[in-house]
Amino acid sequence: MSIESSKKWVLKAENDLKIAKDEITMENPATDAICFHAQQCAEKYLKAYLIFNSKEVRRTHDIAELISQCSEVDPEFAELNQIEIVSLTDYAVEIRYAEDFYFPSMEEAKHAIELAERVKNFVIGKLEKLGFKL
Repeated sequence: MSIESSKKWVLKAENDLKIAKDEITMENPATDAICFHAQQCAEKYLKAYLIFNSKEVRRTHDIAELISQCSEVDPEFAELNQIEIVSLTDYAVEIRYAEDFYFPSMEEAKHAIELAERVKNFVIGKLEKLGFKL
């Protein structure tokens, strides 16, 4: 179990969520950046859980893959597949490159933040049951 490393991942995830939530309040918010940071938040929370449980984390932005890895530790993580969480993966890479530039709507950006918060709450709940404290 790597508690300190897990804490760093949680803090980075919180920063991504903060950026997304702050940006959405701006005039003409950058919805692509909001969705990107929402995806990053979810990804980092899932990785924090894996690291806390001494699992190797490979370089991936694939939320479905991370949920699958977390499900090997705790089968309840499969519940996250039921609530569109995996759709966040689309904002990790595709949205950032010229040939695939995409500008999500405000509703989509708000939904991405909601999904990231659901992952956060789920993972924090699981970590706290295991004795995790920031």
